[in-house]
Amino acid sequence: MSRDVTRHLTSRAPRVSLRLDFAAGRLGPGKIALLEAIGREGSLAGAARALDMSYKRAWDLVGELDTLFVEPVVISTPGRNTGGGTALTAFGARVVALYRAAERRATAAADAAMQELAAATRLSARAAARPAPARRSPRRRA
Repeated sequence: MSRDVTRHLTSRAPRVSLRLDFAAGRLGPGKIALLEAIGREGSLAGAARALDMSYKRAWDLVGELDTLFVEPVVISTPGRNTGGGTALTAFGARVVALYRAAERRATAAADAAMQELAAATRLSARAAARPAPARRSPRRRA
């Protein structure tokens, strides 16, 4: 499981997770995180390592993105030891930007409902019902 997913699952604030379903395929947080990691790392292998993902899984996700869009989102140059790597295309960077903008808008639109739902969750109800821990007074030695 990636560090971002683990952090999300352990945080207390509700969060919108956006998945867009198109006729040709899906675009969601995992593929966007992979594109962002490719942009940071400059290689598919480095991006896969950063996301605790197998190289094959990363390769398959890039293939799905190539099938989804009419333009490539990444470009690879051969030569692992001679300056090769994988980089986002301008279109790939635009896909990330558009996805993040849609995610921000969805989060803003859902904020009030998310807060109300969060207050009704078991974890929230238990925390509200739990009394504050009593403070112990220091023991005196005789």
